Amino acid sequence: MKSLTPKTISAPFGNYSHGIAAGPLVVTSGQLALAADGSIPGDITAQAELCFQAVLAILAEDGLEARDVLRFSAFVTKREDMKPYMAVRDRVCEGLAVKPASTLMIVSGFTRPEFLVEVEALALRR
Repeated sequence: MKSLTPKTISAPFGNYSHGIAAGPLVVTSGQLALAADGSIPGDITAQAELCFQAVLAILAEDGLEARDVLRFSAFVTKREDMKPYMAVRDRVCEGLAVKPASTLMIVSGFTRPEFLVEVEALALRR
C-alpha cells in the first residue's frame, strides 16, 4: 500500500492519508472544501469544485484521472444543494465514455459548520 497526500491540497485534519493506493485500487478520504490558503468558499458550487479538485489531485498523485473513477460518494448538508452539487459532478464526468457510479446522501453536518459538501472516490488502475 502507498499513502497519497499531495502537497497541492490542504493537509489532512488528523492522522490519516488523503488517499491510499493498494494494487489496482485507489481510494480517497472524503474531501472538504478547504482551499490551500485555509479559506472555505461560502457557496455549494465553489465548495463542490474544490472537493473534486482535491479528489482529482489525490488520484493524479498515483497517475489516475476522472476516467478511472468507479464511484463518487458525496454528502451534502441541505437538500437544496443536491442539484448544484450534481451539476459540478456532471461537469467532472463530462466526456467520460463510462460514467462512474455515484452516491449522494444528505447529512446533518461536518466538522465545521461552514462545510456544505464532502466528496470521496474509489478508482481502478487499468
